Amino acid sequence: MFDTVVKKLRTYRKYQETYRELARLSTRELDDLGIARSDIPTIARRATF
Repeated sequence: MFDTVVKKLRTYRKYQETYRELARLSTRELDDLGIARSDIPTIARRATF
């Protein structure tokens, strides 16, 4: 059970890190990558979960 909690915490932290990194990009940088700002949560989720 403790392992499950630790895994979920690590996954959530990775999600937050990915989200923050993408959110820091300018709109132009996101456009260059083909990412809409509204897609950031979905992309961060896919990258971590």
